[in-house]
Amino acid sequence: MVNSWVGFTSIMPLLVAPIADAYWRKYSTIMVSSFLYFVGLAALTTTALARSWHHKNRSMSSSFLSLSLYLISLGQGGYNPSLQAFGADQLGEEEELPCSKEDKSCNKKTLFFQWWYFGVCSGSLLGVTVMSYIQDTFGWVLGFAIPAISMILSILIFSGGSPIYLYKEHDVLQAKKPLRNIFQAVKASALRCFHCEITLPNDKTEVVELELQEKPLCPEKLESLKDLNKDPKGGMYLLANAKVMVRLLPIWTMLLMFAVIFQQPATFFTKQGMTMKRNIGAGFKIPPATLQSAITLSIILLMPLYDKIFIPITQVITRQERGISVMQRMGIGMVLSIIAMIIAALVEMRRLEIGSQMRSAGSQSETVPLSIFWLLPQYILLGISDIFTVVGMQEFFYGEVPRHMRTMGIALYTSVFGVGSFVSALLITLVEVYTSSKGIPSWFCDDMVEARLDSYYWLLAWLSTVSLLLYALLCRYYPKKSDSDNEY
Repeated sequence: MVNSWVGFTSIMPLLVAPIADAYWRKYSTIMVSSFLYFVGLAALTTTALARSWHHKNRSMSSSFLSLSLYLISLGQGGYNPSLQAFGADQLGEEEELPCSKEDKSCNKKTLFFQWWYFGVCSGSLLGVTVMSYIQDTFGWVLGFAIPAISMILSILIFSGGSPIYLYKEHDVLQAKKPLRNIFQAVKASALRCFHCEITLPNDKTEVVELELQEKPLCPEKLESLKDLNKDPKGGMYLLANAKVMVRLLPIWTMLLMFAVIFQQPATFFTKQGMTMKRNIGAGFKIPPATLQSAITLSIILLMPLYDKIFIPITQVITRQERGISVMQRMGIGMVLSIIAMIIAALVEMRRLEIGSQMRSAGSQSETVPLSIFWLLPQYILLGISDIFTVVGMQEFFYGEVPRHMRTMGIALYTSVFGVGSFVSALLITLVEVYTSSKGIPSWFCDDMVEARLDSYYWLLAWLSTVSLLLYALLCRYYPKKSDSDNEY
């Protein structure tokens, strides 16, 4: 249920963003979706309260719990991408298409997405520490009520800044419904290959002799049979939008393996830690899920060093003002995630070796005398990889779409993790089917001495390496937006 909800929540922005871009302003979307978010949190609090009063009526409580969770998903679907895109819009006016490498506004956006993710991670750290303590100590009702109250306060604070926000309106009618116009542009481009009409412009300065030029008889700026002569530039504008979305798909696909690795800390890393030595002193045991905070802490502590140390070093090496490009930044994070999986596999091999020796000696305990802190390097490396890849993904997908589709760009980023969670589930299912057909113990069996999580980690490392190589190839031939593109 949790995996399905997480995947659904991450994909929802991709479903809500086209509607938000087509019919609503970002500000309106933020206000409506944040209200739905609050209603979901309030319903979740009510569910916990009703469950504490009526212990017998579990089925109704579970149904209302699911309704509350998916109402939160619906709120997040519009809230997260719209708020992030709206925040980036506050940096000022810009050209319709992404800025060049020399444009300093790109550096501003890099900082914005960087510190945006810093804020998200700070909130996440409060969630897994302070809120977890409150929920364990004082109960779920107070644990859910505090986020609900915080949400309504944030809505009030956000609405208080309405007079000073920068709102970007679009005068062109076609910009209001980007997805529909993309399909219309693609359709028109196909039709013009079959129904081409030659029309000479009224302006004599634009008349050319077709006999003396190697140009197709069908004008490239023709969008439809009747309307494109009225607005030839509009056809190319809409067709360019369609090309932007299509050319992003290969990059989006290659990032899925990073999202699959992103699922491991909350699942198999935790399962791995449950069988390791977790004692600190005589009476305290570290909860294995607590190590997930090492990812958040590494991001919070190391994010400021990215600009202070890493970028100056890369500026000296590459002799570029930005140090590294956005695509290079994402690639570095992918490399670090692969290294993290290799370390995880090596630690797991050592754990299995100790467990097998204990089993041979007659011990039936699954807990091995290997400290859980051996898992810290893989957690920390994944945190560092997030600084590169996750922040880079936000900037990349925001910057590579036209201005009126920025919400869709952020939704593409979040959908990587939603689809990645489903890919992870599919990969586990395929491994289960393969191992059961061979008559060998499952890689994920409950007996952690017989399980082979190390093999699964090696598989993820190899698949991620293949994905990284294909990503590097795509980056080499990725069509950059030329200056001529700015016309559209």
